[in-house]
Amino acid sequence: MGSESLQAAASNLVLEQGQPNVDFAAGIETMFSIQSSESSYLIQDIEGQIPDYISGRYYLNGPSRFSFGGLQYRHWLDGDGMVYSLRFGTEGVRFTNRFVRTEKFAAEQAAGRPLFRTFGTTFSHDLLKRGLSLESPGNVSVYPFAGTLLAFGEHALPTQLDPCTLETIGPFTFGGALHSISPFSAHPKFDHSSGELVNFGVFFSGNGAKLCLYCFDWNAKLRWRSNLELPYPCATHDFGLTPHYAVFYLTPHILNIDQLVRGHSSLMDSLCWEPGRGSRLLVISRETGKSVVSIPLADRYSLHTINCFEQEDSLVVDIIEFDRPIYDQYQPIPNLFADVPGGCPVRWIINLRTSEPVERRELDYRLAPDLPAMNPRLSSNPYRDFWMLGLSAAGRRGRKFFDQLVHANWDEPVLTDIFQAPPKHYLGGEPLFIEDPDSQGGAIICQEFDAHHSRSAFLIFDAFDVGAGPVAKLHLKEPIHLAFHSSFLPDRDFTGSKLVV
Repeated sequence: MGSESLQAAASNLVLEQGQPNVDFAAGIETMFSIQSSESSYLIQDIEGQIPDYISGRYYLNGPSRFSFGGLQYRHWLDGDGMVYSLRFGTEGVRFTNRFVRTEKFAAEQAAGRPLFRTFGTTFSHDLLKRGLSLESPGNVSVYPFAGTLLAFGEHALPTQLDPCTLETIGPFTFGGALHSISPFSAHPKFDHSSGELVNFGVFFSGNGAKLCLYCFDWNAKLRWRSNLELPYPCATHDFGLTPHYAVFYLTPHILNIDQLVRGHSSLMDSLCWEPGRGSRLLVISRETGKSVVSIPLADRYSLHTINCFEQEDSLVVDIIEFDRPIYDQYQPIPNLFADVPGGCPVRWIINLRTSEPVERRELDYRLAPDLPAMNPRLSSNPYRDFWMLGLSAAGRRGRKFFDQLVHANWDEPVLTDIFQAPPKHYLGGEPLFIEDPDSQGGAIICQEFDAHHSRSAFLIFDAFDVGAGPVAKLHLKEPIHLAFHSSFLPDRDFTGSKLVV
């Protein structure tokens, strides 16, 4: 299915009752029909002024190439990963983008056709990795670590990239500590005081599942690992980290691994929401790797954690909490988020002495926010401010896409600092915070796609006045896909490594 088919799908929006949907994302199909190419060039078309304290390299990862060999993928998570970088230096701003050449990508390129089943798409004679799991497209996140750059996909080894050229080096095994089927999430957490990387993966078997937790030192050497039985085989995307704990918000989004492996179903079709099981907060000791407490909560869903920190005898857990899962809203391309559930930022406060929740606080923004980000220097510590993307038409039927950038503050329950993108302009990329070292301020970087003109740009905002609009707009020569998670490598030491690019 090519761009004409995507446009036809976009014009055929109907409700279950047979009534036409309202189209709140006019033209978004043009973004999904982009035929991605790799390039590297100095950006010449820049509006406004880039803050002079931004010096270093910005990285972003997300799905690209949504059709290949005559197959049109159904789900936003199906596209092969592409990493983008912006190098802010004395010469100006250099844009570079390259595909993440995972084992999946390389094998399919050689075959000239799709080979592996994806998150939301099946096809005749598709393959699983060792017949057990999906081959990762490496399309979720990207982080500098241990003197290199790592691109992450769902529950698979990261792929090592050259931090300057983005050229793929190969699978990163952490010195052989992990192997090709080790479950490994796309959301590692970094302890900025020790330089440690902590991450998890879920191993599914039969009707059960184990949580695998790993800790690596600043030089990527495995310090410890642990395995814990989970109360149910739940799909878990993210977690939180504090100085003493790893924190998991487990939700009953149940994966039927037998249906995936033997029933020829996509991973999306093998997931089932069973709210009667209830959600749980699992707290694990970083010292012992064992469970400290498992606290039953309501039957809500969370995809992303904002931050966690300890405060005297309390554990503060900040998440984006939804009424139900949202992965079904990532399909079918291009008609995403047509019936997106309600969601908002939520703060849970847990008394660690009594193992009981003592407070649940919501911020008054229910427009299905996602991709939350904060000042990374304050991770695992008390903080106030964070940023996220939102859907202005959430709560109304019809396809939609992110079109708001929101600055939130836990001390202000009503959020007022909001940037609304113009009509037919959509936002992507986790809003990345870059701190101004000489003040209390900073900048936010995210993507913009202009569907009317099929143009892409990176937007830079004053982090504490995003509602005023971007202070700089970096126009790209060619359009690119809207992506997921980002990171920044300043021109100084990063978590103890001496990588300067």
